[in-house]
Amino acid sequence: MSTHTPGMMFTAGTFAPAPRRNTAPAMLAALTRLETTLLLRNGEQQLLTMMLPVTFLIGLTVLPIGTLQDPRVDTVFPVVLAVAIMSTGFTGQAIAIGFDRRYGALKRLGANAIPKWTMIAGKSAAVVIVVGLQTLLLGSIAAVLGWRPNPLELLLTAAVIIVGTAAFAALGLLLGGSLRAEIVLALANILWFVQLGLCSMSTLPGTSSTVQNLVELTPAGALADALHQANDGRLALSGLIVLAVWASAATALARRTFSFS
Repeated sequence: MSTHTPGMMFTAGTFAPAPRRNTAPAMLAALTRLETTLLLRNGEQQLLTMMLPVTFLIGLTVLPIGTLQDPRVDTVFPVVLAVAIMSTGFTGQAIAIGFDRRYGALKRLGANAIPKWTMIAGKSAAVVIVVGLQTLLLGSIAAVLGWRPNPLELLLTAAVIIVGTAAFAALGLLLGGSLRAEIVLALANILWFVQLGLCSMSTLPGTSSTVQNLVELTPAGALADALHQANDGRLALSGLIVLAVWASAATALARRTFSFS
């Protein structure tokens, strides 16, 4: 009869199967694929993140609405891109997280020993992927409508998109992960219209300098202004700092308040 000494370690492969938690990169990759698929499959999300920005871009460029300088697309495109980023990163994500919590989907994921930071990172990475697809689609349409950026403008725009996406993704996680689904739904939609107005006020003519300076302290105003300046070949350092501050603060709060249920 064999005996077992307490504390003895068995060599790897002695027992099969050997269930264990996967590595952090593997969990992050799996969650990113899952979240990206869910975002792209959701019809309501597609209306908010794809159809409305495309409609705004084409309509405001082609139709003689307002007094915009020619080519109109140079003024319209940065604002529409800002709206697309905030729709995906903030509004759509907050609502999706809120209802995932309500129906217990996140609680089941949490029962699989997935770290909270991995959940947050996976959802944020999915937002980055969808925003990238949005940017390609809107940029292609804008190019057809007459948008002609140079390499510097493209590089600056990409930098602003990265920082802006991080800020709005963090804000979406904060809202969706801390409040009840019904409250999230109402508040996210209200804030979407508020942010739409702030985007317009930060870039369109007719806004006083004092109001514009205040608007640019908000994430929506800072993002729209930074994209507008990038489209002119200028680096909006103040706007990037504002977005980075919002991203850092929202991320810190989300890590404290995010709940799986």
